[in-house]
Amino acid sequence: MQQHSHFDAIVIGSGPGGESAAMGLAKQGARVAVIERYHNVGGGCTHWGTIPSKALRHAVSRIIEFNQNPLYNDNLRTITSSSFSHILRHAERVIEQQVRMRQSFYDRNGCQIFFGNASFIDANTLRVSSEGTSEILCAKNIVIATGSRPYHPVDVDFTHSRIYDSDTILKLEHKPSNIIIYGAGVIGCEYASIFRGLNVKVDLINTRSHLLAFLDQEVSKALSCHFSSNGVVVRYNEEFEKIEGTADSVIVHLKSGKKMKADCLLYANGRTGNTDDLGLENIGLKADSRGLLKVNSMCQTALSHICAVGDVIGYPSLASAAYDQGRIAAQVLICGEAKARLIKNIPTGIYTIPEISSVGQTEQQLTEDKIPYEVGCAQFKHLARAQIVGMDVGSLKILFHRENKQILGIHCFGERAAEIIHIGQAIMEQKGENNTIEYFVNTTFNYPTMAEAYRVAALNGLNRLFE
Repeated sequence: MQQHSHFDAIVIGSGPGGESAAMGLAKQGARVAVIERYHNVGGGCTHWGTIPSKALRHAVSRIIEFNQNPLYNDNLRTITSSSFSHILRHAERVIEQQVRMRQSFYDRNGCQIFFGNASFIDANTLRVSSEGTSEILCAKNIVIATGSRPYHPVDVDFTHSRIYDSDTILKLEHKPSNIIIYGAGVIGCEYASIFRGLNVKVDLINTRSHLLAFLDQEVSKALSCHFSSNGVVVRYNEEFEKIEGTADSVIVHLKSGKKMKADCLLYANGRTGNTDDLGLENIGLKADSRGLLKVNSMCQTALSHICAVGDVIGYPSLASAAYDQGRIAAQVLICGEAKARLIKNIPTGIYTIPEISSVGQTEQQLTEDKIPYEVGCAQFKHLARAQIVGMDVGSLKILFHRENKQILGIHCFGERAAEIIHIGQAIMEQKGENNTIEYFVNTTFNYPTMAEAYRVAALNGLNRLFE
């Protein structure tokens, strides 16, 4: 017999967006149910995406740092013999810590969790199905935070033991001697860095003419050069015609006539919103061809009492933004409107080795908009801190208005870039005369630090005004 339970709000999915929405609703006094299809909370971010891949990246970057440090002699370098699966154990420990912490959030805030697959019966009623049983949940308000999954073309056999996507690659149990990565987006570039850091030969197939074309062009070129100098072979403007899995390899037939062979293949070209099993047809909502839902600035769907947040609504598809979207959804569902909005300049963090991070406009955008700007740049190799820790690859670039000196964009390529960017972001967000490049000249930075790059870049840029 199906049991009917009534709540003030139901959140489908316990990733960053779902968690933020559930916490926001609960703290405003709502009785909240959370539906999670996996057997633990955290969503794809915790179990297959951000957390495991970044934990893996951290371990590999430490291996690289160890191997490049002249203090260690060759007799000590046994760490590179670690297998991919062995290094993944570090990620598993981090995932366990994250799950315990996030479960405690729900427990402390009185959210009731239902594990199973959710589907709409009507606009206020959901069925939760799990292992042959089902339960009916009803609520006045609903938040869809179901995330996304790797895109699977129908002509690629993902059941083959040597063909992986960005989720299943975490189950790789051996260390391949070479790998083909199809798709040079954020995920593809991050895994190219990881595998190359483990001395795996990497062929990165890019369907476009540039790496990460949304970045400032100079940063994109820096990544391309860094890949090349470290042995990653990037093949531009290529598409597959056929991907053939054999007993001991994968062969990629490209439309250009080329053939490539490797121990395994990681397909990392696109993602799909998790909406196909939600029963959206029962409530009059329809996802687009990529499984994404359309929402307004307050994260409301066409049905105002149903919000959607996170990857399931597409851009910017960042865990950081999903937290903010969940908070916005909670406010609008309880109060009728949300005071909070996503900020205009959302920082981008790309966890290649080394990292890339940016906020604001690129040189290409400023040129197209005919905004008179100047550039201030600091090379990491000139910073004492970078020299001390051996992280001298990279640079910090500040774009600012030539007349009022307002900061327009900041772009960083190098280790700790995702941390460094927030200093500049904080100044960009200030009002009036407080967001100019002169702040970095008139402020005393600790020495030696990576943050000192802002002072160096600011002086470099201001000097250009008088050349």
